[in-house]
Amino acid sequence: MPGHIKLVKGQADPDPTEFLLPSIEMKRADQQKVYDSKKSVWVSDPKSGGYREGLLESGDLEDPAAKCVVAVGHEKFTHKSTEIGKVNPPKFEKCEDMVNLTFLNDASVFWNLKTRYQAKMIHTYSGLFVVVVNPYKRYPLYTHRVCKIYLGKRRNEVPPHLWAIAETAYRNMLQTKKDNAMLITGESGAGKTENT
Repeated sequence: MPGHIKLVKGQADPDPTEFLLPSIEMKRADQQKVYDSKKSVWVSDPKSGGYREGLLESGDLEDPAAKCVVAVGHEKFTHKSTEIGKVNPPKFEKCEDMVNLTFLNDASVFWNLKTRYQAKMIHTYSGLFVVVVNPYKRYPLYTHRVCKIYLGKRRNEVPPHLWAIAETAYRNMLQTKKDNAMLITGESGAGKTENT
């Protein structure tokens, strides 16, 4: 259980909703995000090794040889257009399946995983796969209550979770009478054992 929640024998499992779905308040806050469909872009951040969001001031993103000027806060940076990625509209903030992103680039994928992780939603689909980011905390995501949510459901009927993938494989095995396999990969300490 999460650090502040102690599991008491005979007591019901804690509500997992906040760990599976974004709240209405989160969705409203995401919709207020400043966004310009023609100017909002991602540029690499050499200090952190990640990406920063900025506004395109000049240049053509469609021309691979063009130099573009991007304003990030009070600073301006010049990048090749091939080094710049477009930002997705606010309706895609904390997107459950990254295949649905309008602009599928490294920065958008990392941003989606980061915002979901910060919102305690550690499971995200990427097409046929599920990406699970280890929170290094105990969330009530592997309880009987959560298991019941995924039993007999299709993947698109429930929030992202490893159990949705397992349920799909199990149902497919029953219908086709053929073996199914799952591949769980990750670095040491990534949470593979917790998920199996």
